[in-house]
Amino acid sequence: MSSNLVESLIGALVLVVAGWFLVFAYDRTETRIDGGYVLQARFDQIDGISVGSDVRLAGIKVGTVVSSDLDAKTFQAIIRFSVRAGVKLPIDTALAVTQEGLLGGKYLTLIPGGMDETLANGDEISETQDSVDLIRLFGKFATGSGNDDKKK
Repeated sequence: MSSNLVESLIGALVLVVAGWFLVFAYDRTETRIDGGYVLQARFDQIDGISVGSDVRLAGIKVGTVVSSDLDAKTFQAIIRFSVRAGVKLPIDTALAVTQEGLLGGKYLTLIPGGMDETLANGDEISETQDSVDLIRLFGKFATGSGNDDKKK
């Protein structure tokens, strides 16, 4: 009887530790919106961007990608992302897919404009810069197929 009690207590302890770990991981990944607002943007290429990817402003994480969908008419990727409540972005803000170094992961970079009016919840950023395919770029450089100056 005492071995069943010990096994039950150990099982309960494991469940408590697992629950604490899930709460800790959820809090650290900052996937929730926390009173912020959600914006969206359209891209032709978003290679490497997925739900949970960082959204940064001046190199500082200010949000997270919430969802990504495909527009069936334009075949563009629609990205929805959260932004912290204290970050007020001008309506002429641009959004670019950026890569951390040569082999690093990708994230979205906010490039604020200069207008006084700010974006609100549900607004769309119209100025975007797509992901750059480095492998294709290196291939063009190595084969010289991207250089039109040599043709005369």
